[in-house]
Amino acid sequence: MNRNQILAGLRERILAFATSRVSRDYAEDLTQETLVVLHEKYPAVTDLTELVPLAFQVLRFKMLDAHRKAFRRGEYNQESVEELPLADPADDPATQLDQQQRVNRLLSAITQLGDRCRELFKWKLEGHSFPEIQKLMGQASINTIYTWDLRCRKQLLSLMGGSWK
Repeated sequence: MNRNQILAGLRERILAFATSRVSRDYAEDLTQETLVVLHEKYPAVTDLTELVPLAFQVLRFKMLDAHRKAFRRGEYNQESVEELPLADPADDPATQLDQQQRVNRLLSAITQLGDRCRELFKWKLEGHSFPEIQKLMGQASINTIYTWDLRCRKQLLSLMGGSWK
């Protein structure tokens, strides 16, 4: 029996032992790491009576190392991500109600504004700059647009009750 056949038979015994101590996936990893160590560091050991104890000693060292590493990383007391509730991306109902009430107050206040103010706000919301609004409104001075903007914002704020919130 050659060394590869011996290692293949030994693999099953190592895997069974590791599976009794840790999860199946992790046991597969530990078994593979143990076989790599045996293959690379102990190629001269071919006798089964020497190879089996050596393999289990390497496996125990690998398992201890894994436990120390997990403890160091704080993985023992972690909660599973799958068990944690997902965060709702939407706002809570109180925030949604507050926002809806502000929108309703804003819409109500805008309908009470004059035509010039509504047009000015419409163009600002469409992304027009003040020089563009000046041309759209047919005004000679941009300062007139700035003044109208200030007055319209003050009027809107007073119609909303003196606060944006």
